[in-house]
Amino acid sequence: MIGDLIYLRSFQIEDAEDLLLMQTQNKLFFEQYSMMRTNDFYSMDYQKQMIKQFSQLKLQGIEFHFGIFLNDTDQLIGTIDLFQLYRGSLQSAMIGYFISHAHNGNGYATEACKLLVNYAFSNLKLHRLEAGVMPRNLGSIRVLEKSGFHKEGIARKNVRINGVWEDHQVLACLNPND
Repeated sequence: MIGDLIYLRSFQIEDAEDLLLMQTQNKLFFEQYSMMRTNDFYSMDYQKQMIKQFSQLKLQGIEFHFGIFLNDTDQLIGTIDLFQLYRGSLQSAMIGYFISHAHNGNGYATEACKLLVNYAFSNLKLHRLEAGVMPRNLGSIRVLEKSGFHKEGIARKNVRINGVWEDHQVLACLNPND
């Protein structure tokens, strides 16, 4: 998936070093918004194993994990995922993303979200995408709203982050072709 500034592609084992570097450099920034990560998360072995798992999940049609890369330098600057994918009567998935601190505020997350929304609706034929964002993360809420998501409500004490059950603003986007 190619946009004006960035492109999305599935991770390859060769990306493990860059992925580890990005995760390590952004540890404090990402962990403000992420579920608990164990210390081995920040190891090359863990990143390689995770990439292998991503490939298996994609083959099974269960989850889709992509790196966000700059068009002009091929630098990995973030991740974006579709997970908790349900078929049958739901045809839905959750979306989540991280952009490195140094690249925040440049429109990369919005472009990545728009590319992934298009992929989810056009290629995967999903009906609904949902995201949960801590209400204080106004930048992420703006990214989702610019990508076609609308606010639906607050999920109280929804996700445990840094030992605290955090409320999340629920946002959703519906396939306009359904």
